[in-house]
Formats: sequence, structure tokens, C-alpha cells
Amino acid sequence: MSEIKKIGILTSGGDSPGMNPAVRAVVRTAAKYGMETYAIQCGYEGLLQGDIRPISGLDVDDILRRGGTILETARSAEYNTPEGVQKAAKKCREMGIDALVVVGGDGSFRGALDLSVNGGIQIIGLPGTIDNDISCTEYTIGLDTAVNTCVDCADKLVDTASSHRRCMVMEVMGRGAGYIAMYAGIAAGADAILVPEQEIDLIRDVVEPIKHAKAAGKKHFLVIVAEGVPNIPSIEKIIREKVGEDCRTITLGHVQRGGVPTAAERVYASMMGAEAVHLLAEGVYNRVVGMKDGKVVHYDVVEALSMKKKMSKDLIRLAKELTL
Repeated sequence: MSEIKKIGILTSGGDSPGMNPAVRAVVRTAAKYGMETYAIQCGYEGLLQGDIRPISGLDVDDILRRGGTILETARSAEYNTPEGVQKAAKKCREMGIDALVVVGGDGSFRGALDLSVNGGIQIIGLPGTIDNDISCTEYTIGLDTAVNTCVDCADKLVDTASSHRRCMVMEVMGRGAGYIAMYAGIAAGADAILVPEQEIDLIRDVVEPIKHAKAAGKKHFLVIVAEGVPNIPSIEKIIREKVGEDCRTITLGHVQRGGVPTAAERVYASMMGAEAVHLLAEGVYNRVVGMKDGKVVHYDVVEALSMKKKMSKDLIRLAKELTL
């Protein structure tokens, strides 16, 4: 069994709904093993500055329904240096922290790996990012809430589009991964969905589907596009020119990061947070926790960072099959 007595937990990178349920699960599960948990504010920057405090099960009692992260998050240029990593490791040792749970994305996990390899601190990573772009897991904390936010916005845009017989182009987050766009597009009934995993031809992928829907009698249209798709400003122009439809482009931006975590979000984040502590209690370190086929899994952090993720061909086919 493990000799872990004190766990530090931080959230790093972009905030995502569900981070708070993950934090709660770590704190409360650790207490069942007799472990103390220390909250580290503002990610690795807070670790460097010693912004660390004990956190109890009562402290996290009412955070399930809160968006964002009560631990806050920040970038840290200092941490991304050998000296910064050593300073962070020293802070952990001064506080008696034996292991660190990091909720964040690939960059946060690389920072955690540095702390383990070069600083001697055991780590567990939890995938927290709305983009679902962490390759070792089918689901990342924040995705479901972000998709629901986008669907709600898309439904509202369609109200206006139908009132004005107009096309709406909605840009959502996802520089390298188009899961938000794909899931939201299918759920909102988009006429075209554009993701960075596919080679895009605007005539084939936008103009022709809208023309086909128009010929079938449809009078309003919705295009959902991930921000990583090139030439987004040209989409509105080509719809006007090639289809002859009035068009507006809307960028949702950071509204996608906020909001009350969905029920699914809370459950998955809790499952993964609890698993992080189970691993530490069993003496299993330097792992990234994820979800596969509805079950919690975990991988060596180096292996997890080397994995490549591909958009499901079934999703791509479904999106095309459901258009007019």
C-alpha cells in the first residue's frame, strides 16, 4: 500500500465546467483513506508562490453546481524552466505534500511530468478541457457542459434564422479538435459541420449541403464550425455569393467555458477524481486518468502524452447522413 499522506491538487490551463466536481471527489475520497488534501490556488504559479492551504470535505460541500474552478487557474512562465520546477518541488516538500493531482490538459500534464521526473514528486493527471483533445481518454472534463451551452446558443440562433430566412454561421472553440462543433452540430441539427480533423472544401462541405436543403424547401440554415478550421471569415461570403442567402457569423468565445456543470459532467468528473486517489492509495503513480467505453481507465503519463486522437468516422458519417 501507498505511504501517501498529503495530496496537493491544482487546476491548470483553461478553466472548464466539471473541474469543481473533480476537486470535490479528490478531497472527499482522500479523506476516506486518511489522507490530507491541500488546495493550490492558480495552478503552477500558485505552487511557486506557496499559495497553498488545507482543504476539507466540508470546504467542497457546495461546489458541485459551480462552474469554473474554485482553485482558479493561471499560466506560469517561471514554472516552465528547470529552476521553476525545482522551486515547485521544494514547495511541495516544505508542505509535506507527497503527491500532486493536476486537473488540466496536455500542457499541464507535461508540467506534472517534469515535476515527477526532475523534482521527485508523484503525480496523477485528470483530463480537464472542454476541447476533448486529450488522446488517452474518450471524454474530458468540461466537454458535455460546453456542448450543451453551444446547443442552447444554436437553438436561439435558429429562432432568429427562421424568422429572417437567414443562414447563421456559429464558430465554437476547438483549435485542434472539433468535438464541440461535431457534437453540437449533430444535436442542433446543423446543415453543415466543419472540423479541423477533415480537409475542408467550402463548395462541397458548405455550399452544396445548403443548396440541397434549400431545394428541399428549407428557408433557414445553420453552419457550425470549429475555430481551428481555416478561412472562417470566407464562409459567410461564399454562402452569400454561391447560395444567395443572407448570412451572419457569430463567435461564441469564452461563454463556452462557463456555466453550471451538467449531471453527466458531475458524474464523470467525480468518477475520475475518485480514481486518482484510488491509484495513489494503491501506490500507483505518474498516471493520467481517462474514460473508455463508460469506464475509468488510466495510462502512464508518458504513454498518454504520446497518443494520437482521431475524430470518429462514425460521427462524421452521421453528421452527413442527417442533413437534408
